[in-house]
Amino acid sequence: MVLKGTEAMAAPDEAARRARSDARTRQLLEAAARLMERSGSHGVSMQAVADEAGVSVGLIYRYFANKQELVQGVILGVLDDMARLIPAAVEPEEDPVRRMVAAFSAYCQVVDDNREAVLLTYRESNTLDEEGRRLIKDLEVKTAQPLGDAIQEALDQGLLVPLDARVLAYDLLLIAHSWALKHWYFAPLMDFADFVEHQAALMLSMAVHPDHRSTYADLFGTPA
Repeated sequence: MVLKGTEAMAAPDEAARRARSDARTRQLLEAAARLMERSGSHGVSMQAVADEAGVSVGLIYRYFANKQELVQGVILGVLDDMARLIPAAVEPEEDPVRRMVAAFSAYCQVVDDNREAVLLTYRESNTLDEEGRRLIKDLEVKTAQPLGDAIQEALDQGLLVPLDARVLAYDLLLIAHSWALKHWYFAPLMDFADFVEHQAALMLSMAVHPDHRSTYADLFGTPA
């Protein structure tokens, strides 16, 4: 359908409005994550979040009715990034082992981009109500699906040693989280790219079947 007249003008205006709203939401969530990671949600007021974000407290209430909504918004923001970026990273790869690495790398990238929010997820998710906790759990399982699917396909093709795809998928997610949880330890030893490369190589060294190791020599960082 071709838009005409005021309809044609409204479409870009609406897109611009949504973009401004998304940018403002991101600004508020990042400010909340920084403060709550340091002090916990109970020690942070909506006014403090407004001050950190450089906005009025009234503006925050236009987006979030209370502090629980703000905490949930921080956590959901990370999961939304994962739900969007991990499938996009996996899609170009045909080989399931390389899809595993692509999914893991994308997961790590989201963690790196949202370190404060990841820490907040571990610290504050128990402050959410039952419905909020259930939503977070369901979305986390969904974001792990591309990685689990790639692992299962690699198993089906005999590319991996016998293992439980679900366990390996969540082991890799926990390793990705460790870039935030133990950043104080890893950051002085290596940069982010090295962390991802070393962790992926370690995973592959344990998971790839010996008959297929030469196929993925570039991912091990060693010659075939």
